[in-house]
Amino acid sequence: MQEPSTPKPLLLAPMEGLLDFVLRDVLTRVGGVDRCVSEFIRITGSLLPDKVFLRYIPELKNGGRTLAGVPVRAQLLGSDPASMAENAARLAALGPEGIDLNFGCPAKTVNRHGGGAALLREPESIAAVVAAVRRAVPAHLPVSAKMRLGYDDAGRARECAQAMEQGGACELVVHARTKQDGYRPPAYWEQIPAIRAAVSVPVVANGEIWTLADALRCRNVSGCDALMLGRGMVADPGLALAIRAHDGGEPHEPLPWPALLPQLARFWALVCTDLEPRQRAGRLKQWLNLLRRRYPEAQQAFDQVRVLTEQRAIGDWVRRAVAAAT
Repeated sequence: MQEPSTPKPLLLAPMEGLLDFVLRDVLTRVGGVDRCVSEFIRITGSLLPDKVFLRYIPELKNGGRTLAGVPVRAQLLGSDPASMAENAARLAALGPEGIDLNFGCPAKTVNRHGGGAALLREPESIAAVVAAVRRAVPAHLPVSAKMRLGYDDAGRARECAQAMEQGGACELVVHARTKQDGYRPPAYWEQIPAIRAAVSVPVVANGEIWTLADALRCRNVSGCDALMLGRGMVADPGLALAIRAHDGGEPHEPLPWPALLPQLARFWALVCTDLEPRQRAGRLKQWLNLLRRRYPEAQQAFDQVRVLTEQRAIGDWVRRAVAAAT
């Protein structure tokens, strides 16, 4: 009897201002994701109160999991080892699945203060941050790290990855672009094998995975079984299911638009419950804008919703759209 193959991990990426706890809830309900990572929580010197961690990761009230049962790893961003350690210890007491450290954010405001991708110019500082956090949290709690290929170029990518491993990181996610590349395609998956060869911990590939074909190509080029999905999963909520079906040798039909509409309605309900009024309409329009890449129906929906500003009018549109599809 043939042994079942080990599932290839699929992670849901953190994306500030887009892939937050609301979208995590909805996308993990669709299925296929093994683990999520929260948006980064910026550490600038003070010890944050529990309410800040809970604001970013309300799943901490649910055993560190989304309502669909998918674990959420909390992500911290900062450059001071002592402050990062102190906050990591407080966060660990709230019960996240693990702690992830951000060495990839390309935002100028973050990099100006020595955080995110700016640390890719200082491998020794990376090692100090990771080691301080690793020492500060319980031994059973995973500490991982997310990096880009570098700041200006990929010349120190292996050195940075080794610094993370030496500091105690148990897993690395590599967003296969430099800080200077931003989010411009392509992602340079061919740079990842050298990083994998330089460390002994698992490496996860990330960047420009929009389709099943992209996922398979990324695995082939990078050598990574594990993938982190970001905008591709937001644009096609059925992407992880499609990859999972392929891995299991099973046929898989794309998630149809009518099946997605109830999740869109849930998303709108959560937005109206959990976000400030000024953010609500924009968040729905933001998601519909990305959904246009995968669904022709999303173009018409986007055109109808983008002229609406009042919550009641948008709610009425959502209810009509769901009713028409059932």
